[in-house]
Amino acid sequence: MRRYLPILLILLAIFASPIFAQKRNITEKDLFNFVWVGDPQISPDGERVAFVRVSVNEKKDGYSTAIWTVSPASGETHQLTTGPRDSSPRWSPDGKYLAFVRVTEKDGKPDVPQLFMLPLAGGDSFQFTNVPRGANQPLWSPNGTTIAFISDANAEDVSKQKDAPTKPATPPATVSPSPTDASKADDKRDSDVRVITQAVYRFNGAGYLDAKHPQHIWTVAAPRNADEKVTPKQLTTGRYSEDHVTWARDGSQLYFGSDRVDEPYYELEKTDIYSIQIAGGPPVKLTSFDMGAGAFAVSPNGKQIAFVASVGQPVTSYTQPDLWVSDIAANAKPRNLTGSFDYDVGSGVGGDNAPPRAGGGSPPVWTADGRGIIAVYAKEGRANLATFDAANGRPADITRGNQALLTFRMSNAGSLVYTLSTPTRVGDLFWLDRSGAEPKQLTHLNDDLFSRLNLTEPEEIWYQSFDGKKIQAWIQKPPNFDPNKKYPLILNIHGGPHSAYGFVFDHEFQWMAAKGYVVLYPNPRGSTSYGQDFGNIIQYHYPGDDYKDLMAGVDELLKRGYIDDKKLGVTGGSGGGLLTNWTIVQTTRFAAAVSQRDIADWADWWYSADFTQFQPEWFHGAPFEDPDDFKARSPITFVKNVTTPLMLILGETDYRTPTGAGGEQMFRALKYRKIPTVMVRFPNESHELSRSGQPWHRIERLEHIVGWFDHWLLGVPKPEYEVSQKEASAVE
Repeated sequence: MRRYLPILLILLAIFASPIFAQKRNITEKDLFNFVWVGDPQISPDGERVAFVRVSVNEKKDGYSTAIWTVSPASGETHQLTTGPRDSSPRWSPDGKYLAFVRVTEKDGKPDVPQLFMLPLAGGDSFQFTNVPRGANQPLWSPNGTTIAFISDANAEDVSKQKDAPTKPATPPATVSPSPTDASKADDKRDSDVRVITQAVYRFNGAGYLDAKHPQHIWTVAAPRNADEKVTPKQLTTGRYSEDHVTWARDGSQLYFGSDRVDEPYYELEKTDIYSIQIAGGPPVKLTSFDMGAGAFAVSPNGKQIAFVASVGQPVTSYTQPDLWVSDIAANAKPRNLTGSFDYDVGSGVGGDNAPPRAGGGSPPVWTADGRGIIAVYAKEGRANLATFDAANGRPADITRGNQALLTFRMSNAGSLVYTLSTPTRVGDLFWLDRSGAEPKQLTHLNDDLFSRLNLTEPEEIWYQSFDGKKIQAWIQKPPNFDPNKKYPLILNIHGGPHSAYGFVFDHEFQWMAAKGYVVLYPNPRGSTSYGQDFGNIIQYHYPGDDYKDLMAGVDELLKRGYIDDKKLGVTGGSGGGLLTNWTIVQTTRFAAAVSQRDIADWADWWYSADFTQFQPEWFHGAPFEDPDDFKARSPITFVKNVTTPLMLILGETDYRTPTGAGGEQMFRALKYRKIPTVMVRFPNESHELSRSGQPWHRIERLEHIVGWFDHWLLGVPKPEYEVSQKEASAVE
């Protein structure tokens, strides 16, 4: 027996290894262990990629961000900063320094962001700005001597900072103020009363807007050590904000966009492009066009800019984004490179696990010879990279496959790094050498966790709707799916309405499937990535035929024989919440519904949302001008038809779909009618609850959604959803 003992030990070790370990189903709480990659930046020599590593913090009430690097040659990673709130890594042109944004703590709470510098030859990082209200978006000049950044500090803030007394080492003795002193103190109190004069006065996630603090451009000399003291200088002033700041190739000036209109919602969207000399002086307006442009990319010869924008006329509900080029000259007119390319340039597909913090953007990038422009584009639920000819816009695919590119950057030598997500991958960095080699995976941040999870690829299907239109959808099936069994179905509807599901990781779908549900997630008409006509067809008819597309998808699955038609559930968020409400006022086929951050009454939403509908994009006019149209498309109008038990998921600081225009109305109406309904409210959560809300709240949201379906589709007792919770618990 002894001679076999070593063999047995070896066999036990092999079968105990992760390769042979029993995989388990994913859970809602696996979110706590996800790691995200954000904002990749390639060093000037192409030998390192800096990125932001995002993870759930120890308290599970937020996210930690730190800056790491990875080597494209070896895949070796190094942590550069400790966090927990570091972002926006930016290499100096010589590759010797890394500027970044850090939020430190003050009195136990996060302070405003400031710029820090890390010498890569060795030494600790050091802070080099102390701007009141903070500094963001660092941008090195081409020669590396100056850094431009954005701040909304004004002259009054700077003056207060200069005049602020130094805090004494020993606090003075406490003296009770006299009535006269108290009166003086009251006179100096900053009022918290808001006097609002504009129709757009708050924004989802950002809160109330502050007209006294527009976003301006600042510059600061780039220090090389902590002893080198530098003083930031405000470059632009005035009551209008600037964005899309870009250096000229020779470093003599900056280009930026600014919409210098007090109330832009009365007009069609436009972009004004300005330049300003670094030496000082007033901004010079270069050109103006009737589109809202994205970030600018300056051509290698410094004479043109490329950007993504959507044509401004005619006014449509959905306007497909295109790639444009304009000369950098007075009164230059932009040229549409992709007018005949019927897919979404600069766009992607939506999931619930893009980086919740510090994701970074993906502006277009010129090739070194100036003959092409690289951009992401979305087509039929996929997001890939292509090079568009700078002369005629002809596309040439760089990447292909059932995947979603989230962000990308190009090295000085033309190699590419990009963040890639699939239905079974949260997101990792990949390196593509332009020599033609296969893409190389650089990071494996979730491999250990995912190697232990029983994840499954969704099935892609196309089906025909009532009028012959082809609809793309995906079916997420439970692990160990058996087509001979009957499964409960959850129809999951995306928001937007102009967005798209696709080949991207979605924790929600994987977890619902792991709980035993078949999940159907379609892209009905109105979805992006299928062309201008398909996206805009719902203008003035939303909700409408898109609902019929969804029902055709349910019918398609029922024909396949593995769905229990008595156990159908429906859910969706935002526009999907509206369509969930619409579905249950149109049909009684669903046994349960969960409507998330929804709209019930279009008129109430029109009056209270964070952006205006003053242009005829979704409606011909205002509710008081066309009340019948608003009523005809509002689920609350037909609430008397509802028999489906409904749960409502609401964020209490959601300004995009305010609770009073949606879930609160549905809840009160169904309570009046004695239809089973529950309202689940999440404090301090915005419209982004499912994507970047507090981790604990994201988990609880998933638990409530599936808990409601478990109760009404599977008969699982859920006393917490009963009116008399104590009595129900006692029965249990």
